[in-house]
Amino acid sequence: MQRGKFITIEGIEGVGKSTNIDYLAGIIEANGYPVMKTREPGGTPIAERIRNILKEHGDEPLPDVAELLLMFAARSINVNNAIQPALSNGTWVISDRFTDSTRAYQGGGRGFPRDSIEWLAAFVHGDLQPDLTILLDAPVEIAMQRADRRGDPDRFEVERAEFFDRIRQSYLQLAESEPGRFVVVDCSLDLEAVQAAISEIAAALLITN
Repeated sequence: MQRGKFITIEGIEGVGKSTNIDYLAGIIEANGYPVMKTREPGGTPIAERIRNILKEHGDEPLPDVAELLLMFAARSINVNNAIQPALSNGTWVISDRFTDSTRAYQGGGRGFPRDSIEWLAAFVHGDLQPDLTILLDAPVEIAMQRADRRGDPDRFEVERAEFFDRIRQSYLQLAESEPGRFVVVDCSLDLEAVQAAISEIAAALLITN
């Protein structure tokens, strides 16, 4: 059985990841491939419990190093219990965030050294890397205006614009360093233009499969 493709969708809050993941999944399924959608942190019952810890405002502060380690703990569970089995069964996996988010948020945003993150990445998921990473990019001020602010903002959403600007710059540097894996989509455009770009990306990926 042919292994499924592993696609990750990255970007700061407000760039439309959920909407465009659904759109991309629909294209792939229409071409006859099974698709599993997942997210990070989360993706399995235990990993979703870790997600809640990472997102909530608790009475006890969560140190940055604990945040980093919990991200990888949730990732380990998701990779072993959901992502790898699906790929082995020929299912295409689309993940809302993966290790590039850690490189951008905990690396660029929080200031953790890149070599520490890469050591954890190698330890947790070895040679598992996305076949394609779509970076949905928009200036921070545009993304923040579009971000869904229903309910109380979580631990990340309350951060200042400077935090998200560091993250965005980290994402763009990652994309520049790996042009064979990343495709950057300008999400400052309207949804029709964004999804036209995603359709082209999907068509190229399907041709090579």
